[in-house]
Amino acid sequence: MTTNSVGCRTTVLVCITCRASTDPSDSPRKGLALADATADALGDAVDVNVLRVRCLGNCNRGLSAAIRRENCWTYVFGDLDAERDGPTLIAGARLFAESTDGLMPWRGRPGPLKRGLIARMPPLSFSGEPPDPKEGAPAARADTR
Repeated sequence: MTTNSVGCRTTVLVCITCRASTDPSDSPRKGLALADATADALGDAVDVNVLRVRCLGNCNRGLSAAIRRENCWTYVFGDLDAERDGPTLIAGARLFAESTDGLMPWRGRPGPLKRGLIARMPPLSFSGEPPDPKEGAPAARADTR
């Protein structure tokens, strides 16, 4: 897997359509509040992008966001809180940017990004895992002619 250099830019994608199932349909979307809080936590810094997205398809565990980095794994998080987790997402993005192996380190990851992990997806360049050396490579077929 190819990874960007350490300190490369990460992007936080925040679902702006997320809301609690108990929220009235005409109430302001808490996902939008999370996007605002995330952008506010970034301030004028340029080391992280914050983008708004209409739906991450994680409605049962919203509020949701994803953190991605070019040529690295992408992480999707749920069960986030609009009042608490804007700075959490920025801290996670910065931690990920410093990773040398294309993975977001577990150590140092904010608690909501540990408990709220929904999925991680490999980069587009990922070509699959090698065969498990403990199980051995697939046996060669004997020629039975």
